Amino acid sequence: MRCSWCGSDPLYVKYHDEEWGAPIRNDDQIFEFLCLEAFQAGLSWITILRKRENFRKAFDNFDCQKIANYDEDKIKRLMQDNGIIRNRLKINATVNNAQRFLEVQREFGSFSKFIWTYVDHTPIQNNFETTDQIPAKTPLSEKISSDLKKRGFKFLGPTVIYAHMQASGMVNDHVTSCYRHQQLLTSFQP
Repeated sequence: MRCSWCGSDPLYVKYHDEEWGAPIRNDDQIFEFLCLEAFQAGLSWITILRKRENFRKAFDNFDCQKIANYDEDKIKRLMQDNGIIRNRLKINATVNNAQRFLEVQREFGSFSKFIWTYVDHTPIQNNFETTDQIPAKTPLSEKISSDLKKRGFKFLGPTVIYAHMQASGMVNDHVTSCYRHQQLLTSFQP
């Protein structure tokens, strides 16, 4: 059995089965997820998943070094790209967040070391029986969001951060009847 939120869409099922909730400690992957989750704000995740390859092409495979140096011409080209979400505020936030991400890397050695300290480098194991029990945000996601905002990050509110925590495996929010819940409970430990 799977979590009900992925339905039967093959793309969503593949994402659920192979990615969502598996701990990510690679900075490049973390940065991609943060960017995509910021673009998702106000939209459905399946919309972002369907455009994911377009986002990768448009944003240089989420290379934060390159994105941090995007100029106005590049931003204008992105605004013309109908393969992505053409929201100027979100595009600008992505450039800004790439710059802030690099700052965190310089300070901590990696963004992964920084973000995973919030959960003591070990995924939080939740035991929700239904998706209705899963929160949209938590006090911890509010704290992380607040700390990132102080560092100058944008479009990473507590709900976006909690979605990131779920997607990147900082929390295991697969419902207990989902086969991935047990898999992630016994796997992917640091």
